[in-house]
Amino acid sequence: MSEEMGFLGFLGGPLGWIMDLIYQVVNSYGWAIVLFTVLVRLAMLPFTIKQQKSSARMQAYQPMINEINKKYANDKQKQQEEMLRLQEEYGFSPMAGCMPMLLTMLVLFGVIDVVYKPLQHILRVPADVINTAMQGMGIANNYMAQNAMIAQIQADPTMAQQWFSAEQLEKIQSFNFHFLGIDLSQMPQLSLAPETLPLLIFPVLSVLTMFLSNILMTKLSGQEMTGAMKWMPWIMSLMFVTYSFQVPVAFSLYYTVSNVTMLLQSVFMKMVYDPQKMKEQVLEEIEQKKRERKQKKEVVVTDEKTGEKVTKQVNEAEMVKLRLAKARKLDEEKYRDERTTPLSVTQGKE
Repeated sequence: MSEEMGFLGFLGGPLGWIMDLIYQVVNSYGWAIVLFTVLVRLAMLPFTIKQQKSSARMQAYQPMINEINKKYANDKQKQQEEMLRLQEEYGFSPMAGCMPMLLTMLVLFGVIDVVYKPLQHILRVPADVINTAMQGMGIANNYMAQNAMIAQIQADPTMAQQWFSAEQLEKIQSFNFHFLGIDLSQMPQLSLAPETLPLLIFPVLSVLTMFLSNILMTKLSGQEMTGAMKWMPWIMSLMFVTYSFQVPVAFSLYYTVSNVTMLLQSVFMKMVYDPQKMKEQVLEEIEQKKRERKQKKEVVVTDEKTGEKVTKQVNEAEMVKLRLAKARKLDEEKYRDERTTPLSVTQGKE
């Protein structure tokens, strides 16, 4: 494989190991991908639920964020300070919903590496053996190399006997690439030729399910993204759809099943974790915290003029000001002696 795609490989190993276990049960590359995809989406369900909760909180905080951005539009430092205060006082975290998106990207890259290298990741043939055989068989070192090698060995296993063991050859010969009559090891092409037309089925389905999934997930989750975040899911989806025509059809199958599974998860979460109800709960929490901040508390302070102890009724904001004033006074008293005390100089004897 080319060095440019090397960064995809670090998840290919563990994901391929899981897919290999599933393949040993179902004896079908296609069904192994389908079951693998469902398992991955189920494993990510807790993160997806957390993301939906985070989105609901974000919508509740959005009016406060917009107010800060508008009020301090010309003072970026103050704007940042107020955003930090919002996070501290109300528990707002703008990055809380990023984990599912990051995990989805990592898994996608890992799956791409698996479909590039099924001989290595699923059939568990060592990479050095594959590279040696590749050179001996005269196969170009590109993204389709391992898929092409499997096809050649299945056509004539005797040509690879000097590089692979009998057990490895048996596994390669019996590897089932076909799913619903489609060879998942082939690269799809934008062609209407009868021999290549079936290869377009899953890439087309991946595009259609992507659009349907993004539209319905946004609607069901009640998200109201703005700015660059509004287009991020579409940009990411389109980016991976382009891979559908640069990798074997197996990836398009994975992406299609992943989109459908995410859509079903969204329907489930809409019933269990209604975004509107979650948003209302967060709004109530915000109002409760605002009421608490306005509530008066009794504090004992020292009058600066008379030095006498007096009791005052203050709210949370006034309490913060008093604490800051006290902290400044303590600092002033602490360093006052250091400023007024002369330095002691000891002269040595000559």
